[in-house]
Amino acid sequence: MRILLTGVTGYIGKRLLPVLLEQGHEIICCVRDKNRFDTSAISAPIQVVEVDFLDQKTLKNIPSEIDIVYFLIHSMATQSGDFQQMETECATNFKNCIEKTNAQQIIYLSGIINSDHLSKHLDSRRNVENILSSGRIPITTLRAGIIVGSGSASFEIIRDLVEKLPVMITPKWLQTKCQPIAIRNVIEFMIGVIANPHAFNNSYDIGGPDILSYKEMLLQYAAERKLKRHIFIIPLMTPRLSSYWLYFVTSTSYNLAKNLVDSMKVEVICKPNNLADRLGITLINYRQSIRLAFQKIESDNVVSSWKDAQTSKILSVGLSRLLEVPSYGCFKDIRMAPLQNSEASLTKIWSIGGNSGWYYGNWLWKIRGFMDQLVGGVGMRRGRKNKSDLAAGDALDFWRVLIADRKTKRLLLYAEMKLPGEAWLEFKIEDNMLLQTATFRPLGIAGRLYWCAVWPFHGFIFRGMINRIAKP
Repeated sequence: MRILLTGVTGYIGKRLLPVLLEQGHEIICCVRDKNRFDTSAISAPIQVVEVDFLDQKTLKNIPSEIDIVYFLIHSMATQSGDFQQMETECATNFKNCIEKTNAQQIIYLSGIINSDHLSKHLDSRRNVENILSSGRIPITTLRAGIIVGSGSASFEIIRDLVEKLPVMITPKWLQTKCQPIAIRNVIEFMIGVIANPHAFNNSYDIGGPDILSYKEMLLQYAAERKLKRHIFIIPLMTPRLSSYWLYFVTSTSYNLAKNLVDSMKVEVICKPNNLADRLGITLINYRQSIRLAFQKIESDNVVSSWKDAQTSKILSVGLSRLLEVPSYGCFKDIRMAPLQNSEASLTKIWSIGGNSGWYYGNWLWKIRGFMDQLVGGVGMRRGRKNKSDLAAGDALDFWRVLIADRKTKRLLLYAEMKLPGEAWLEFKIEDNMLLQTATFRPLGIAGRLYWCAVWPFHGFIFRGMINRIAKP
């Protein structure tokens, strides 16, 4: 079948694409920015079209000859604008556009809705479902709660909390019940309903076999990891305080933490249905889903991460405008070092950040990350998805990968920390020489004062870093 896949750079889209290709479907991938979509690891032929559903002019790029459409566009983690308004506009533009095609089915992944008093996140999901259902094309809505898998936001937040905190003082929403589902089951459901007439114009809650409170999920994770953890619930923590607690302890952004806390006050338990039996899907329990996630993590085979998909101002305007590193009006720190083993140095470059650190003055990098976090920035908490591989669009501590080209031996990063200006960091190997360039384009007087203040530290850090990378 000819399938249009939106949200292909997101957490679910990256997992769904290879499965669809394995089944022999012809895939048209909708991306907002082709430079952010790395196709180097995809062996099957795909068609890639640039579409921004907030920009109606780009909708003409969608072909009319399609059979199935996946709508996987969410904006809950956006750093700018009202995500409810953005999701409404996206869904409306999408529906109006798809109405003009030959599509026979829309498949939409939503959230479980079983309360009249919904969070902004779940209310927006319901609104999008209503918009998509108002058209002529049959829609199948799959409603999931907590998705557990390597790289999923829910799993990574649970992982952060349990691994870091032996004792937790927590808000009362930890007693809220939910029905977590393994990412493998989510993909099975999304594949299983393709062109299934029983699923047309129907919605299904999908969840695993366990109904657990968030406290039970934390404790079961601890038991699976053989960790002793103590959780004390107090009723005094406000939603704002809870959001800050999640923001500082885990790798989530404050905006996402705020929306997650809002959602966690509402029970998300599936209404009974027979979809799993009809599709022959064996549901995976919560502890097994944790084990499966760690198999991926320990084998360094995490396919997608919510951190890479997290919406930022940088991603919303596209990576393309940042690929050309400016020179006019910029401060630069340029260093060169001869290499005895360029391949070994290239491996170090491709492994930089995350658990590997930055090779020199790591304590200074951590202080800078903590300072960034204090003013609402991303800090150093995001780490990296893969220990030894990078692709355009990946999050890397407080950087975003713009170019990761092993053939030309070039890595270009863009800073996502809070800065009075813009910053790039580039590594390039040519003729057994390593060229390391830090570029800062200041914004006004504040930017110039900032560069003068950090220049002594840059000299110390960047000199040490290039020497360590160049060392065989």
